[in-house]
Parts: sequence; C-alpha cells; structure tokens
Amino acid sequence: MKLDRIKCVLKAEVLAGRKLLGTIECSTACGCDLMSDVLAFTKQKTLLLTGLNNPQVIRTAEVADLIAIVFVRGKRPSQKIIDLADEAGIPLLCTELPLYEACGILWSEGLDGCELDAKGSMQEKSFEPEKKVEGSGKPR
Repeated sequence: MKLDRIKCVLKAEVLAGRKLLGTIECSTACGCDLMSDVLAFTKQKTLLLTGLNNPQVIRTAEVADLIAIVFVRGKRPSQKIIDLADEAGIPLLCTELPLYEACGILWSEGLDGCELDAKGSMQEKSFEPEKKVEGSGKPR
C-alpha cells in the first residue's frame, strides 16, 4: 500500500515528506510507543504508528530503516522533530485516530503486521479470519 493511500484511509495530515507519498510502498506496519520494542521487533521498511512525540522516534526510525511515521491521537511533533525527519528523508503523518483504531484500519485495508518466526526472525503476518465450525459458533 502506498503512503498516499495510508494518508487517505487514516485521514492523516502530512507533516514531512509530502513528495515521497506516492512513491513509497509499505508492506508492513507496527503500532508501538516503546522504541526499544520497535528496534527489537520490527523489520526494515516498516511503517511505524506511535503516540510518542520526541526526537528518539526519528532516531529509531533511522536506525531501524523504517519508511515513515504516523503520529496518532492528534500528537503533533515540534518543528525540531519535523526538521530531523526532513533531514533523514522520513515522511511524517499525523492522524486524530487512536493507535488501536489506526492499526485496525490499516489491517482491514490489507496492510500486514510483523511477527517472530521460530528462529526469532521477523516475518510478515497476513490476516486470515478464523473459520467457524458450522453450527457450533466456535472457531476452528
């Protein structure tokens, strides 16, 4: 999913990297406020959704090679943070949606999350709804 589509479905405002929105393809996303978890559990080229609003978010995105950041809950970064993102070439978006809802919308639009495989490596996680056993009302 391209970043310009993400902007539309999240009703987000672009704060940095407007020219990149139509060119950057996103295949995985992560919703997290703990930057140590972002470093430990995301993979390269992932979209980060967060409510954390400080320069460490940009630094983490640089180190983890994330493709963009969406600030949730209407959090607006300072001009210093926007300037850091511009220097790093990291698009920034801002949505009024809470983290849970923003992630859910992207999931329902087909954007995958990440999960660890048996070796501890990150793998794409695709959504597959549980199938119910006919008549029992219980998932298989």
